[in-house]
Amino acid sequence: MRAKITYFVLAAVLVVYFVLVGDRGVLLIREGTPVTIAYGAAVLVLPLIGGWFLWQTTQFARNADRLARELDAEGGLPVDELVRTPGGRIDRDSADAVFAKRRAETEASPEDWRSWFRLAIAYHDARDTARARKAMQRAIALHDGKPVRAADSSG
Repeated sequence: MRAKITYFVLAAVLVVYFVLVGDRGVLLIREGTPVTIAYGAAVLVLPLIGGWFLWQTTQFARNADRLARELDAEGGLPVDELVRTPGGRIDRDSADAVFAKRRAETEASPEDWRSWFRLAIAYHDARDTARARKAMQRAIALHDGKPVRAADSSG
């Protein structure tokens, strides 16, 4: 719950920032000189890109949360079997062992969104965020019956 609150607070701050930047872009365009119009147009592109990125990230998080709720209802969420240091950090060897198990499950059942979801969690625990995101995107696509690109099939 704390992560959701943090996400929404940061998203709200970003939206305010986008509005302020967009306002500055409009002011620059209203100046009417070729230089300020060019700068104003360039400044207006930033909130558009940021808004698109925020929308995509929010959709990804909502879809991943939807899959997590469904998997939890089935009793299929991965159990936290990771060894932690006294400071609470995940032990690297433990994360690697769980990852190897999750990868084997996914290789045995590559069309099962559940195994890809659990693999994404294992990637996340191993601090490989890029691969965790790709594995979760694949889980979402498989769950929703969308085509999966060949480049996304590596685990």
